Amino acid sequence: MKDMFKGIIREEDGQGMVEYGLIIAGIALAAIAAIWLLGPTLSTMFTNINTKLT
Repeated sequence: MKDMFKGIIREEDGQGMVEYGLIIAGIALAAIAAIWLLGPTLSTMFTNINTKLT
């Protein structure tokens, strides 16, 4: 039983997947922040374009 727990503790197969998950979460947060910050500016820009086209 003791050897089984040592094997589980030393196993590092899931480490790479956790790192990829953290990278994806960081990219998602950066994208959400960029959209949140640029949203009002883009909305104003597209409203102006729509007004000039009509």
